[in-house]
Amino acid sequence: MGALRLLMIGDVAGKPGMRAVSRLLPRIVAERSIDLVVANGENAAGGLGLTPELARELLGMGVDVVTNGNHVWRQSEFKNYIGQEPRLLRPLNLPETQPGRGFGVFETPGGVKVGVVNLIGRVYMEPSDSPFTAADRALAALKGVKVVLVDFHAEATSEKRAMAYYLDGRVSAVIGTHTHVQTADEQIMEKGAAFLTDVGMTGPHDSVIGMRRDIIVDRFVTGMPHAFKLAKGGTRFQAAALEIDPSTGRAASIERIDIPLPD
Repeated sequence: MGALRLLMIGDVAGKPGMRAVSRLLPRIVAERSIDLVVANGENAAGGLGLTPELARELLGMGVDVVTNGNHVWRQSEFKNYIGQEPRLLRPLNLPETQPGRGFGVFETPGGVKVGVVNLIGRVYMEPSDSPFTAADRALAALKGVKVVLVDFHAEATSEKRAMAYYLDGRVSAVIGTHTHVQTADEQIMEKGAAFLTDVGMTGPHDSVIGMRRDIIVDRFVTGMPHAFKLAKGGTRFQAAALEIDPSTGRAASIERIDIPLPD
């Protein structure tokens, strides 16, 4: 059996991000023979949250699994929908009383089972349970699944890297999301896990992490509050392409993808 090819798409932000996925994903899947696509969709609704309609659109575009993060409950209708669609995940280490699930097993067209785990960080983030113990819990449930991809939605570089070392040898990849800034530290770790601190943002980069730059600059300069508004220009598709040995779960390669779209 040949290498399994996975694609992890960075935070899809608003209409520009949805447009980028719609235009580029089919081509990328075809050119790279991608077997499974995971996308973080927590910013799809104007930069804040995800709606049932947008979730269905992402799945209809060829995304196989949609992960989330700290904005998962920003759109009220989503909490009643997430439990109805097994391809939607929310951070596992949020309170167990919240709807949805934090991991799942998904099968590729070739019949390979892939575990996907969604975690959220605690450093500079809202309170949550330990992502480390939550990861242990997920891996115990996924025992026997060789290929496991972890979306770690976290702010601090240190926390993300610590998670990578903690899970190295037990998962295939730890891919960071949340900061909307693609980092250049992709690597295969000592025990075979692929790691990237942050996969970046699929959305408008003529911005401050997706939001209108004039608003954010004014907030920093004056200290006065302003409502966030999603930017529109400089759209880029950012993702990571992974090759995994399905017999061992070890990563063979990781490559960053960063493609600009004309406005």
